[in-house]
Amino acid sequence: MRWAIVTGEYPPRQGGVSDYTRQIAKGLAGAGDEVHVWAPRALNGPLDPDPGVIVHALAGPFGPATLSQLSWELERLAKPYRLLVQYVPQAFGYKAMNVGFALWLYGRRQHGVHVMFHEVAVKFHRRQPLLVNALAAVTHLMASLVLRAADRVFMSTSTWEAQLRTLAPIRRKPLGLPIPSNIPTAVAPQDVQEARSRLGIPATRLVISSFGTYGRQLRPPLDDIVHGLLLGDENRVALLLGRGGDTYAADTCRRFPALRGRIFAPGALPGDQVALYLAGADLLVQPFPDGVTTRRTSLMAGLALGRPIVTTEGFNTESLWKQTGVVFLARPDTQDMIATAQLALADDRLRAAVGQRAAKLYREQFSLERTIEALRAS
Repeated sequence: MRWAIVTGEYPPRQGGVSDYTRQIAKGLAGAGDEVHVWAPRALNGPLDPDPGVIVHALAGPFGPATLSQLSWELERLAKPYRLLVQYVPQAFGYKAMNVGFALWLYGRRQHGVHVMFHEVAVKFHRRQPLLVNALAAVTHLMASLVLRAADRVFMSTSTWEAQLRTLAPIRRKPLGLPIPSNIPTAVAPQDVQEARSRLGIPATRLVISSFGTYGRQLRPPLDDIVHGLLLGDENRVALLLGRGGDTYAADTCRRFPALRGRIFAPGALPGDQVALYLAGADLLVQPFPDGVTTRRTSLMAGLALGRPIVTTEGFNTESLWKQTGVVFLARPDTQDMIATAQLALADDRLRAAVGQRAAKLYREQFSLERTIEALRAS
């Protein structure tokens, strides 16, 4: 097969869509396909090359000149090919209101367009400022045009299917494509112990970890959870992984001086190092305001490594999380998360069983291999 992948971001630019697109491109190339990627050039260097992946740098954001370049280069690509768009309205410039890009894609609706919806549109809300609701209207229009262009629709969470169906007729049933882990999914046990020792965490301590970027919205609940789980038990420590974890840890220790020396945060690390530290956690705590979904790469990383995870059930949570029992589900309030984590920490065998189920489900349904199989069969 021949693929033409269009994305708003690609390494060395950082971002979830960037990492995902590179994974997909490498996975398709590894399966023997010819893979081309078009993305705006990065300010911090050339777009990253990979064996078997031909990367085309676009001159800039997706304005008229860039779309002309993209059209010209696609016309010169050998046919047939599948055009696969990684869709996030914010990724195509113009402050997420690039109707021109949506119209360009609609104009290619006879070319076998495949669209992966990482996000759909900004939501309407009567209490939002008028400008935000105007943005919502434009992004809904864009999504409608993109859907009408698509021969095949993929979505990072199945909870979006109902919304997609309100926006436009869909030719074939949308297919859920969970976002796989973007860090290694297997590590050597001896390397895990060495990594833990480097941080100075004694082998006898219970490690409660979280993995993310520690945005402003998540800090208040995480404050309560970390404080609630550590304060009453000297045998527990917290390990905060991901960009911004070190800054957040320093702030937390200033607010809660009693926790000094029990919160560890190595800061931004390459994926292989994150995997080592994550694999050494006794329990992960991952709160999400809208609930756990298959689009959360931080959660997928823990599942793949067989870690027991306490997370939240919210309005976007798919039914599979209750059905499979691969995570400890709590209501989206800190006290219920703390209580659920306390129960998990009190039962080593239960945590081990949940972690084993998590790793098995990840291999069977969420892994990159499953995603590549689904794309090539579509």
